[in-house]
Amino acid sequence: MTSGVTVDEFQALEQKVLRAVEIIKTEREARATAEAEVASLRQQLTEQQQTAASQVAEAQSRTDAAQAQLAALQSQVVAAESNAQSIQSQAEAARTQVETVQREKAVADSQIATLSEEREAVRQRVERMLHQMDELL
Repeated sequence: MTSGVTVDEFQALEQKVLRAVEIIKTEREARATAEAEVASLRQQLTEQQQTAASQVAEAQSRTDAAQAQLAALQSQVVAAESNAQSIQSQAEAARTQVETVQREKAVADSQIATLSEEREAVRQRVERMLHQMDELL
């Protein structure tokens, strides 16, 4: 049986088949390499997503802690302002008391001065009377 294929044609066909097999092999290797690279990239992406989610959670936690601290500080500021107002009220009351005491002291000093003058006047009268009594005796 003769087929109409010559040795040269058969060898050319064999070469084409070998090249096709080689191309398929190369393509399979490239595909395997690409799939491995895709799997590696997916793994990296998953790790990066987990890291990012962890960082977001940590940042949210820090934000929540900072907000709690801010609220506490605001509460302390309000308390300090209230305390300052209370102290100012107490200081004003103390000033008023000091002014009242000073006025009372001035009145007392005036009364003391008046009493001292009266005492001096009485002492002088008593001395005059005693002197007059001595003269009478």
